Amino acid sequence: MRNDILPALITSRESAYNHPLPSISTRRNRGMFTRVLWVIASLIGLSLLLTLSYLYYYAWTFTHPKIDPLFSNPMAAYQLSYSNIEFLSMDNNSHMNGWYIPSATSLSTASKKTVIFSHGYAGNREEIWVPLYDLAQALHLHNYNVLMFDYGYVNRDQNPSRVVTAGVREAGELLGAVRYAKQLGAEQIYIWGFSMGAGTALQAALQHSEVDGMILDSTFLLQPNVLEHIVPNYYPHISKIFLPVVDSLLPFTGGVKLSRIPYDQVNSTNYSIPLFMIHGLKDTQAPFTITTQIFEQQTHPRSELWLPPDRGHEMTYRFQSEEYVERALSFLNQISQSAH
Repeated sequence: MRNDILPALITSRESAYNHPLPSISTRRNRGMFTRVLWVIASLIGLSLLLTLSYLYYYAWTFTHPKIDPLFSNPMAAYQLSYSNIEFLSMDNNSHMNGWYIPSATSLSTASKKTVIFSHGYAGNREEIWVPLYDLAQALHLHNYNVLMFDYGYVNRDQNPSRVVTAGVREAGELLGAVRYAKQLGAEQIYIWGFSMGAGTALQAALQHSEVDGMILDSTFLLQPNVLEHIVPNYYPHISKIFLPVVDSLLPFTGGVKLSRIPYDQVNSTNYSIPLFMIHGLKDTQAPFTITTQIFEQQTHPRSELWLPPDRGHEMTYRFQSEEYVERALSFLNQISQSAH
């Protein structure tokens, strides 16, 4: 062996001895650290999955509300003769059921004035907490025909793909009711909407000019600031920072994103028809500022605003029934007379 190679080999061996393999305890610590990281990552992943599942559940329950069955009918409630009716939405994609109550006049002088009720979220044509039977009787006795119907999401047997869309698809269904009322002979058509049904009526009026006036009680129009208002009341565990996630999940439940709702257009529109807007100042479900913001844009001389100071959501009739009916009929009678 060459003499010049020997020192290099010795140096190489000494270097190896100076850098021994990791000890058993060191390798054990590294393994423990890896397992801890894996556990932390798993917990974070599980937390994200559970959070996403809860947010999806919230989105799903919003678009698939529990609907109570019909409690009665016009004849049983107030001895009002009625007909069962069926009609399609304007795009013919939804099938609606309802009742038609003719006015108290004789057939020879059948009324040409029809009021269409637009019920609220998770309700049906009865809107029993108002209840709409009371208002239907008052309209019937004052020479108005009444059309009561269920939005498409109420009857999922006939409309299996229909869910709540906060007025986007419901507006077309309401316009289908307007078309049907005209087919029955109505020459003057008025919409009486409640909560989301009122918000739906405003969306429908953006598309159609064959409505002569609207009564809007406790208007609910879904928009970002309203969502931030109502979510803490019903889902206190959902932080506002998660609302965009909920919005993104809505289409996966069959619903629509907020961007599909024309709330900016509704808020800025000066409607060509008179509006009678009612909203209790103690409404915790739909802030009264929804109504006041919309009403501020109105210039029709017969539009009216009523803000009962001590009333909650759709509760004005229940506690001030005489004044409520008097104001509503006065509004309808005035605009119906001016339409001649």
